[in-house]
Amino acid sequence: MNYLFSPDNWEWLWTGNNARFILEGFLINLEIAVISMIFALIVGLLLALARLSVFKPLSWIAGTWVDVFRNLPLIFLILYFALGLPSSWKQAWEDAVPSWAPEAFESGLVLGAFLGLILYNSAVLAEIMRAGILSLPKGQGEAASAMGMTRVQALRYVILPQGLRRMVPATVSQLITLNKDTTLVSIIAITEVMRRGRIVTSSGFFVEIQAPILQVFIFIGFLFVVVNYALSRLSRRLEIRERKITGTKLKPVAGAEDVAVEPV
Repeated sequence: MNYLFSPDNWEWLWTGNNARFILEGFLINLEIAVISMIFALIVGLLLALARLSVFKPLSWIAGTWVDVFRNLPLIFLILYFALGLPSSWKQAWEDAVPSWAPEAFESGLVLGAFLGLILYNSAVLAEIMRAGILSLPKGQGEAASAMGMTRVQALRYVILPQGLRRMVPATVSQLITLNKDTTLVSIIAITEVMRRGRIVTSSGFFVEIQAPILQVFIFIGFLFVVVNYALSRLSRRLEIRERKITGTKLKPVAGAEDVAVEPV
């Protein structure tokens, strides 16, 4: 315990620019996470709706897509897209990145990281969203049909608004996982927080004082705890807010395995 809390082992944190160096790396993780979250939510919703489509070929294609990408290791996807994408795609990405973007985004390899994170997480989110929609009583859709609504109108005005509220806890949980998974992009030489942490723990030209590896990763872990705890609190506040608005207590959906379609 003395080793863990000894001030000498934490001196690196306030020496020079070590803390700033790590925080800048953590900001890269957050930027990758936010971009991936936005696209994963959009693609996930489209996949969920496609799986529920009455057009069987579309439903089958979406289901196969989800099953493939949900069951592949994320680290495999990141490596595959980073190394397997055509050079022309990577060059087009590098040419399209604006000058104000983070330096880590200027590499074509980050395109592989985005594709891996988006495809994997959108597949998982698609199942969460599908579960939220299926968990609604069948009478909701039948009542919408009785009012003269088309299937699209029923989804937009009746089913999705209720289903989305049920999806909030599981969706936020997956987004927290996505945020943590951004550390995997270090394997393709993106200088995010984990790679910067290893630089700080190494002795050499780049660091003023060699930092103990345990303390460095405790600090990095603390950063993730703060951000992910804030996300979980936001999820809780959204749940409470929706319950107050609707005056109902909705059963949260944790995933496809928890779906229980209520009888009419």
